[in-house]
Amino acid sequence: MSVAGVATAAYGATRGVGHEGAAASPSRTPAQPVPTTPAVDWIGQARTRIETYVRQYDGHLAVAALDRRGSAAVTVGARRFETASIVKVDILAALLLRQRPPGKALSSANRELAEAMIRSSDNDAASALWQKIEGSRGLTAANRTLGLRETKPGSQWGRTTTTVADQIRLLGALTSPTGPLTAQDRRFVMGLMSTVVPEQRWGVTAGRAPGNRGTYVKNGWDTADADGGRWLVNSIGRVVEDRHDWLVAVLSDHHVSREAGVRVVEKAATYVLRELRAAAAHDTPAQG
Repeated sequence: MSVAGVATAAYGATRGVGHEGAAASPSRTPAQPVPTTPAVDWIGQARTRIETYVRQYDGHLAVAALDRRGSAAVTVGARRFETASIVKVDILAALLLRQRPPGKALSSANRELAEAMIRSSDNDAASALWQKIEGSRGLTAANRTLGLRETKPGSQWGRTTTTVADQIRLLGALTSPTGPLTAQDRRFVMGLMSTVVPEQRWGVTAGRAPGNRGTYVKNGWDTADADGGRWLVNSIGRVVEDRHDWLVAVLSDHHVSREAGVRVVEKAATYVLRELRAAAAHDTPAQG
C-alpha cells in the first residue's frame, strides 16, 4: 500500500468509516438559544419622567432640550406662550438675514441697538429694530427662512407667541454651520447671549453642570392682562459642556410674581438637563 493509502486508511479508522466508506454521524445536542436582555430605552424613560414633572403645572409650563452632540432630546408642551423679550433673539436674526451681501457687518448704529437689546434687554432698542425689519411682516419672512413653524408675530413684538419646539429650532438655526446665518453672524448672536448683564443671567443657565464651558441666554418676563396681571417668565439658551452642547427652552406663565416664575424656570431647566445627562450616560457605550 502506498503512503497515501496508509494515511487514508488510518484517517478512515479514526473517523469510524464502515464497509461502504460512509462516516458515522456522531449525535449532537441542538444548540440552545442564548437569552437576551431587551435594550433599555434610557432616553424614553427620562422623557416620561420629564412629562410627569411638567404635567404638575397644568399647562402653564413647557420645556424642550436637545443635545447637539448626541441623541438626547425632549419636547414637552405644544401650547403657544407669549414670548415677551425672548423674541429679541428672533428680531436680531431677522435683522442679520436682511444684510446684503449675507454676513455684511451691521452699521454701528444697528450694532449698538442689537447689543443693548440682547445684553440688557433694552425695550427701546427692540422697538427700533422691530421697525427696521418691518415689524410682523419681516419677522414672518425671517421665520420661514429660520425654519420656525409655530411662531406668530404680534402687533407688538412682545405679544408674539411661540412654542418650545420653535425656540429649539431657532437656537438650532443660530448654532448650525448648515443654517441660514453666516459663521460671523452666528458668533455675533452667541457672543451677545454670552455677555448679558449679570442680573439677567438666570434661567436655563441654572442647569449648567460643573466643568461648564459656556452659557448663552436670553430671558423674557412680563405681566399678562388676560391672566389677571400674573407673570409670564421665559428663558432660552445654550449650555456647552465637555460631552454635551445643550439647546434649551423653557416657557411658562400664571406666576404670582416674577421671582416665582424665575424659580419655576430654573428648577425645570435643572431637572430636564439632569435627567437627560443621566440617560445619555447610560446610552454611551463603555470604552474598552
